[in-house]
This record gives sequence, structure tokens and C-alpha cells, in this order.
Amino acid sequence: MALNRRDFLKLATVDGAVGAAAAGSTMLAADTASAQLLQRPPRPMPEEAVGLLYDSTLCIGCRACQVACKRANGMPIDIPETYEAWNGGTWDTPTDLSGDTLTVIQVYQDGTMEVKDRETDGFAFIKRQCMHCTDASCISVCPVSAMTKDPVTGVVTHHPDRCIGCRYCVLACPFGVPRYEFDNPFGQIQKCQLCTNVPDRDIPACADVCPTGATLYGRTTDLQQEAERRLGMAPGETYRFPRGALGDDRASHEAPIAHYQSAVYGEQILGGTQVRMLAGVPFADLGMPHDVPDYSYASITEGIQHTLYKYFIAPAVLLAGLVYFAYKNARSHRPEDWD
Repeated sequence: MALNRRDFLKLATVDGAVGAAAAGSTMLAADTASAQLLQRPPRPMPEEAVGLLYDSTLCIGCRACQVACKRANGMPIDIPETYEAWNGGTWDTPTDLSGDTLTVIQVYQDGTMEVKDRETDGFAFIKRQCMHCTDASCISVCPVSAMTKDPVTGVVTHHPDRCIGCRYCVLACPFGVPRYEFDNPFGQIQKCQLCTNVPDRDIPACADVCPTGATLYGRTTDLQQEAERRLGMAPGETYRFPRGALGDDRASHEAPIAHYQSAVYGEQILGGTQVRMLAGVPFADLGMPHDVPDYSYASITEGIQHTLYKYFIAPAVLLAGLVYFAYKNARSHRPEDWD
């Protein structure tokens, strides 16, 4: 059967792409040690990076942070279909992040839910928002630099004027944070930017209104020290928890130290994040990624990509696919006396 030029090019492209994909898949399928050989150096956190410390044991589930975030960013109420019947379109009742919700308080529940911050027969709260990763996957995959990281504050920022709506960032984020406005014909990507996009605001709205200091703003290095200070204290010992921002002169919140999990979430996970967390319940139960490496996914994927193109491996594989297909096609159309 004769093969026209269009079919040839289509098949050649497929053969080349399959070859390149096979090469990449072989590398990705290697064990962790082999993958790390291709890993690029991790990106460092800026010295003056800012972020949040969320202490789940202090959170009372009032959701004042949700309301303040909506007001600061001019976002509408978010009502899931399951709640429409009883709230009459009045109350903002988001259950997850969305194009209209940049931060949300979710609840862990087990058994009788008798005791707060206990894994068995207890309950706990968790605050979901952008973690402002040190080596962010959303920045790595964005083809037009619509996602950037401030070189001083480290805040991961979205630039809607650059965005082409590919939503690669939605798929790449290991925390499931960036969301697209599917109900808007001119929809955009939405995510927490620590209120750096809100005029005349010194600290994020969520930290500003938190009555117990469960959400605290400051330099990430200072927040880490504050978290370690709490971990080093004995459960039940009274402590004056700062509110708003570290160094604020506002009144502190006095409460006993809880039984914390032993680690500060965000210190090392996935290359580190500028939002750090403490909790009395395992973070796996709270729905946070836990079975993940200490290095970022971006450092691996970029390392593999740069290796492929550094030595012209990917184009070479594509060329090999084209040559192989051309040779195979030529043999199938030879006169019998050539065999």
C-alpha cells in the first residue's frame, strides 16, 4: 500500500515520540538513587523569606481566616451543591479550595470525637492554602513564567496577564493548591499569595484575624524557631502564643502546650515550604502529603530534562525513530528481487 507524505510524517512523529518517551520512562522508572544522579541542585529559600506557622492545636475552627481571605481578595461566597438546601445561599461553606476559595479549614474526625487533637476518638482542624514551596513545581512547569517566586520574600505569585490557561500548575502541585475558575468564561488560576497582591495590607488577612494565633505570620526562619520552641516544651505547660505576626504588640493568647507530633511539617518535605505546621494528629490523617521525598519533584524532572537536552539525547532519539521508520518503510516496498 502506498504511503503518502502526510501519513509518513504522522507515523514518523509518533515513532520518534514513543522513542523519546521510552527513554524518559526508563530514567523515571529507575530507583531513587539513580534518579538523584540526574537531580539538579535544590533551590535555596531566600534569607528574608516570609510565611505562616499554622498550629492545628490552637485552631478552634471558627473559620474567621476564610471570611477575612474572601474579603481581602474580593471573592464571592462558595456554596457546594450539598449545602444549598439548608443555607439558602447565605453562608459561605466551602469544603475545599476552589477558584473562589484560597484558604479553607477542614476537619479530621474519628470515632466518638470526644477529644480535640487526638487521633483515636478525636478531632482536629487543618488549614489548606498555598504552601509557598521553596522549589515550587508550579513554577517549574509553567511554560510562560506566569508563576514566579519573589527573590526576596519567596512568595509564589501568579501573574494572570501572562497566564495562557494551560493549567499545568494545577496538575503539578503536590498539595493540590492552584485552582481554575471553571464557572467563569474568562477564568483564571487562583491561589493564596499571602495578601501581597492586596493593597495596604502588612500581614496576610488570615493571620490578622485569627483569635488564638493558630495562624501566625513572620520570617520563615523565625517561625521555624517558634515551632521548635513549642516542641521543646512539656505538654500541659502554659505558654503565651503570639498572635498576628511575630513581634506584634497585640495581646498574646495564653494556653497549655498540646501533645504535638514530633516534627515541623514543611521544614524538609518536598524541598521545604515557607508555610510550616504543627499538629497533635499525624499529618497523614489531616490529608497532607506525607509519603513523599525531602527533595522537590521539580529538581528531578528538570534534572532529567536538562540531561536529555544537554547531550542532545531527545533529538537523537527522535532522529533514530525517523530513520528506523524510513528504513522499515523502504524495505516493505522493495521489488522482490531485491530481497
